[in-house]
Amino acid sequence: MIKFNSKLPNVGQTIFTTISARANASGALNLGQGFPDFDGDKFLKERVCHYIEEGFNQYAPMTGVKELRDSIAKYFNIKYKHNINPDTEITITSGATEALTASILAFVKEGDEVLVFDPCYDSYVPAIDLAGGSAKRLNLVGEGFSLPFSKIEESINDKTKMIIINSPHNPTGARLTKADWVKLAKLVENKNIILLSDEVYEGICFDEEYHFNPRNLASLADRLISVYSFGKSCHMTGWKVGYLVANPGLTLEVRKLHQYITFSTFTAAQMALADYLSEKVDNFLNLGDFYKEKRDFLVDGLKESRFKVLKPSSTYFCLLDYSNISKLNDVDFCLKLIEEHGIATIPISVFYENAPVDQKIVRICFAKDQETLTRALDILNAI
Repeated sequence: MIKFNSKLPNVGQTIFTTISARANASGALNLGQGFPDFDGDKFLKERVCHYIEEGFNQYAPMTGVKELRDSIAKYFNIKYKHNINPDTEITITSGATEALTASILAFVKEGDEVLVFDPCYDSYVPAIDLAGGSAKRLNLVGEGFSLPFSKIEESINDKTKMIIINSPHNPTGARLTKADWVKLAKLVENKNIILLSDEVYEGICFDEEYHFNPRNLASLADRLISVYSFGKSCHMTGWKVGYLVANPGLTLEVRKLHQYITFSTFTAAQMALADYLSEKVDNFLNLGDFYKEKRDFLVDGLKESRFKVLKPSSTYFCLLDYSNISKLNDVDFCLKLIEEHGIATIPISVFYENAPVDQKIVRICFAKDQETLTRALDILNAI
């Protein structure tokens, strides 16, 4: 047998794969993995077919097709009153995960430290490990899962190369305010630290007009890399089209990695998305309203349940505290929900290095059609 040393010795099968396999085997209703059970806009599907038939089937430019980069720049101007150069500051990637990984590999080297906040998305730490850096994991605090600013200040040192921020936040549905970003900007002022901002759910915010985009803070312009996803905004997660925005110097370095990871992204999808973003921009601007109806239907429907609902202010995820129901840890509780109640959820302890010992919370996805959400309420309210 060939012998080798794994570069990711601590990485195994993800909880999403495990839960989905159990759910499929038992026929359980799957609210675990974060994807819609409904399709995207008919216009978008027609446009991708159009471009395939028109022969847009070869490599796209490494940076992304110009039409899509131009559409993104216009969108940022409409929504955030922010001007971006589509040629030097926008790069199309094969999903947001590629953009995040390329950004980490571009700047993190052996001996560097990267601050990440638990519960955190599962791709961050493996990418840091591959880069030779080390993740310094700090827990978000309180029921609102807020940034631990005092611990951030204590943790920053000469080895700190990057801080990864996820807002709107998966899995909690929390998000940073302008005041949070201003406070964070002061902590990194005059320090050689890059901020990698995972904003894939930027379109799905509730209770206020829009997500606060940190690119509107001039003090962050030289250190901020922002990552976005069309999969989340267009209900087409399988298309794997994302993009990143950064100043020209940072963009150039990330593109060096991007060109050797995927080089380019599905051409016809880029062309279709350019048309969709230009001609149906209201669908992007009103995405929060679309998901707010689903959130409110779910949250209101669980008012009489035994779960404590941690109402999200963003994303299409909702946390349920089951401490009044069971003393099981969250992984075992999720398995019990599948086996005994026919519904799949995700334990949030898997998003931590060291989860709070008394935490009993599971995550559900409400990016589902009305029939699915109604079935989910029937099940959850009967527990």
